[in-house]
Amino acid sequence: MNNFFFALIFFINPNQAFAWDDRSTNFAGLTFALFVLITLIITYFASKKSSDKSNYYAAGEKISGFQNGLAIAGDYMSAASFLGISGLVFFSGFDGLIYSIGFLVGWPIILFLIAGKLKNLGKYTFADVTTTRLKQSKIRILSASGTLVTVLFYLIAQMVGAGALIQILFDLPYSFAIWAVGILMIIYVSFGGMIATTWVQIIKALLLIIGASILAFFVLRNFSFSLNELLNEAVKIHQSKELILYPGKLISDPISAISLGLALIFGTAGLPHILMRFFTVPDAKSARISAFYATSFIGYFYILTFVIGFGAIIFLTNNSLYLDDNNNLIGSNNMAAVHLSHALGGNIFLGFISAVAFATILAVVSGLTLAGASAIGRDLYVYVINNGQANEKNEIIVSKISSVFIGIIAIILGIIFQGQNVAFLVGLAFAIAASTNFPILFLTITWAGLTTNGAFFGGMIGLLTAIILVILSPTVWVDIFEFEKAVFPYKYPGLFSMTTSFLFIYLISKFDKKNVNIEKFDLLIKQAYLGRK
Repeated sequence: MNNFFFALIFFINPNQAFAWDDRSTNFAGLTFALFVLITLIITYFASKKSSDKSNYYAAGEKISGFQNGLAIAGDYMSAASFLGISGLVFFSGFDGLIYSIGFLVGWPIILFLIAGKLKNLGKYTFADVTTTRLKQSKIRILSASGTLVTVLFYLIAQMVGAGALIQILFDLPYSFAIWAVGILMIIYVSFGGMIATTWVQIIKALLLIIGASILAFFVLRNFSFSLNELLNEAVKIHQSKELILYPGKLISDPISAISLGLALIFGTAGLPHILMRFFTVPDAKSARISAFYATSFIGYFYILTFVIGFGAIIFLTNNSLYLDDNNNLIGSNNMAAVHLSHALGGNIFLGFISAVAFATILAVVSGLTLAGASAIGRDLYVYVINNGQANEKNEIIVSKISSVFIGIIAIILGIIFQGQNVAFLVGLAFAIAASTNFPILFLTITWAGLTTNGAFFGGMIGLLTAIILVILSPTVWVDIFEFEKAVFPYKYPGLFSMTTSFLFIYLISKFDKKNVNIEKFDLLIKQAYLGRK
């Protein structure tokens, strides 16, 4: 076999700068190749059942509550969670946990407020829900816009994580990993739809929970399973000493903390790829069970990232094997968990964790791409371009073609944003979801006074505000565009864009109250609580 073929299946030579032998690389390659093989087989069989929209978008509504809970956890526990949060804890200590807490706290909102109602409405996407009482075209345009922007920011984080991982483990350029992930996710979504995506996410969730549990076990074993001893040792080693146990290193002002917190909490309830998952179960009870299991798995996992992050401080900070010439972690802080796996478990465990991390990225990008493809195929093609008259076959074809374009765009953006912390990038996606999807979804099922114009113009203002503030923030204006000073001083726009969205939705709806349809609202509420009977 030639070297190119070895590269494709990840049987490649390791980067000799890290002094890791072939065993880690080969094991990672074997594990990852096995994962890809199994998921491609699943995709093949799923493709035979994904010819109609119910199976393509919602897996035929035949996924159990427990299975869907695992799949949601697999969708949610992304590269941002595993690589990004552990990296943030490694860098800043306590402040890194704001992402864990924010990511988790949003789930009770979904569990008690949204999950059951969404399922009872019997729809496939966020726009399907809102258009039960609002006019189609405007809401579909807004929904597609918000979904695509959210999906692309989320995809960027996964792509950056994939690129950094391959740079560390393999002697390959960053762009190769980006293209590898992009091509595989296009295959999963284009051919397998929600059925394939669900099972890919279930397998990945189990692998990630097992891998993270073992890694946390290795860390705690060195400190007699005492969290207090772990933290005390981290304080001794970290350059910030006791400050890593207090807030302020990563987020230094209350405005940024509140803004990020709001985005993470309420953005969760507006994520299009998460909302889609509640339509895959047979009934509202199963939807609530899904949310319960998802919350449990995700909560447990975030406890592990806390342990892993502080473990990385202890075992990596002064270890020259994992540091570059500037005494920074090789591959950026995103690679803290990967390096820790090698420090504690050797080459074999490094290979396993690396493969799991890569599988994590693949599973998440598949769900994201499906959400983006459905926004184009269903919202824009069917309801905006064809006024709801397009046939089912053409709808699915357009969605599959859209997945290809989304994949290519994600690849390009992943290359542009190289080096950015993946948890931070996901935080931006959450801010956009919290500013666009969540206000409209929340008001659709709670406020009779909401009008189509209020939702469309208010939501669009919220979306544009979030995008503009992200562009003007230090992250893009300084780090990407390389201007000296940011126009908008805060990295997190959630507080400002979310407030703007709610305010304009309310004001415009009040001025447009002649278009309020109480009957449709009453019908939606009845259906949301009682189901489609």
